[in-house]
Amino acid sequence: MITELGHFALILAALVAVVQTIVPLVGAHKRWPGWMALAEPAALVQFLLVAFSFAALTYAFVTSDFSLKLVVDNSHSLKPMLYKVSGVWGNHEGSMLLWVLILALFGASAVWFGQDLPPTLRARVLAVQASVSVAFYAFILFTSNPFLRLAVPPMDGQDLNPLLQDPGLAFHPPFLYLGYVGLSMTFAFAVAALIEGRVDAAWGRWVRPWTLAAWIFLTIGIALGSWWAYYELGWGGFWFWDPVENASFMPWLIAAALLHSAIVVEKRESLKSWTILLAILAFGFSLIGTFIVRSGVITSVHAFANDPERGVFILFILAFFMGGALMLFTARAGIMEAKGVFGMISRESALVMNNILLAVSALVVFVGTLWPLFAELLFDRKLSVGAPFFEAAFTPFMIVLAVVLPLGAIMPWKRGGVKRALRQLAPAWVLGFATLALVFALQTGRSALGPVGLALGAWLIAGAAVDIWARTGKGGVRRLARLPRADWGKALAHGGLGIIFIGIAGLMAWDVEDVRTTKVGEPFEVSGYQITLVEVHREQGPNYITTMAEMHVVRNGKAVATLFPEKRVYPVAQMPTTEAAIDNGILRDIYLVIGDPQADGGWAVRTYIKPLANWIWAGAILMALGGLMSLTDRRYRVAAGARKASAVGVAAE
Repeated sequence: MITELGHFALILAALVAVVQTIVPLVGAHKRWPGWMALAEPAALVQFLLVAFSFAALTYAFVTSDFSLKLVVDNSHSLKPMLYKVSGVWGNHEGSMLLWVLILALFGASAVWFGQDLPPTLRARVLAVQASVSVAFYAFILFTSNPFLRLAVPPMDGQDLNPLLQDPGLAFHPPFLYLGYVGLSMTFAFAVAALIEGRVDAAWGRWVRPWTLAAWIFLTIGIALGSWWAYYELGWGGFWFWDPVENASFMPWLIAAALLHSAIVVEKRESLKSWTILLAILAFGFSLIGTFIVRSGVITSVHAFANDPERGVFILFILAFFMGGALMLFTARAGIMEAKGVFGMISRESALVMNNILLAVSALVVFVGTLWPLFAELLFDRKLSVGAPFFEAAFTPFMIVLAVVLPLGAIMPWKRGGVKRALRQLAPAWVLGFATLALVFALQTGRSALGPVGLALGAWLIAGAAVDIWARTGKGGVRRLARLPRADWGKALAHGGLGIIFIGIAGLMAWDVEDVRTTKVGEPFEVSGYQITLVEVHREQGPNYITTMAEMHVVRNGKAVATLFPEKRVYPVAQMPTTEAAIDNGILRDIYLVIGDPQADGGWAVRTYIKPLANWIWAGAILMALGGLMSLTDRRYRVAAGARKASAVGVAAE
């Protein structure tokens, strides 16, 4: 009964979204306050209906209701409760229901936090956002219904993909979707502004918190996925340039560019066309990511579906919204004339360079990800694009971005000087060069990647510190606590990026890998650590059987760690997984993987020594915290409240 109600609520939500799309747009065009006001209760009702539908599906998974096909395909009665719940979105149909739930949540949030918006703009934003919801409701109801029943329910389910039965993957998709779908708000603001014919400083301030929120969620989601890949897949890497990884990385890069571009619109009323275009493209790349994951055109371990029919539907959604928005963008080009004038050496110019680097980086990732598909369609050739291409093509842009970022942050608006900025940043570049020289002196015959990466990381961190100190003026330490939260947030985010640079450079330059066969009781040495396989035994888990090894790690006669790597087999899914054992440290990780038994009675063992690995995720956390601190700045909360009076006047016309 509950699942039927959930299905019915989903259909009602789709109908409400249709009303929310049409009536407020007509009301805004005609200046009818009642019709415009309908957008707000419609958005709230839509959210409540979708929330009930999602809760009904969750109830079916928690209670193991095997009369529901989706539960049979993605759950099992012996599965731990966490993975019963995460099984709701660990599949195509359930994940799309989560998608529309988050769409409705952002629509409701625009009602709760958008009271200072002009009524016409608010009505148009909610209507455009609801139109995206209508498309995805149609996608779910016609191609991906999560509430399909079975005439003869089985006794038990087929279990969730074992790779998804992990805490990191349980929370990774919701955060990614909050980022993906959050960018629908930037799209809605861009299209609403184009319809209204008004792009100004107030618009730049209104769009920034929505972009920032989406960017924060994407940062957390990407970091969780990277962390999961590091410890769960057993290959010791943090990023594989997999198509689905790239699908989340591209909108992250565009959203970062949009954040910086919107600042120029707000402060100087320049870059209007570029910022509107970025707001459209950010959501466009989210839709491209959805197409990659669900169409089956590109193979990936992360892919949810392999269904051409669904892929064509998503491609139609992408073409409709991106094509329509870009046509409107072209038609309204005249309203986006820049007002602010700035010199070649200024913060505006630095932000333009920042935008170009981020946008071109996203283009490089886009081309590398989809080139195998284009090559097959156009030239009938099967090609693969791997990590060497991305590292060679993408890395130079990130290096230039790291060099420019501290300079741009400390430059004045309108007109500045390079010499003055370099003098202010003297401690930062001295620290960067000192780090470079020190690491070059300590290493012999190694790649330059490590020293350069550490120097750039030190430059970014020190540059962020110098920038925040420069903002205190003559107030010194006493004024630090009174600085706006957005200033602190920017410093934390830029410093976090520096920490990520250091972590990636250390991991890629000084990683040690050892693959061997060893017998129980026989010690072996890797990079100064003596490792002994003590025993291997089998254990029964809740829904898996594990082969667990006990391994002792000793250095200079002192015990370092006892680790228990596993190799699990899930009988229902008939699928093995690797569970690496990691001794985490500030300067290094010891990473052990147990493999298959060998004919001579030994066991295959992989050992990695991972320098500075945890700095990658520490930096990502710091970037997300910086974004969150900026989001709590009072200037974001009040948005363009000073224009409220004029907004009332517009509504009264």
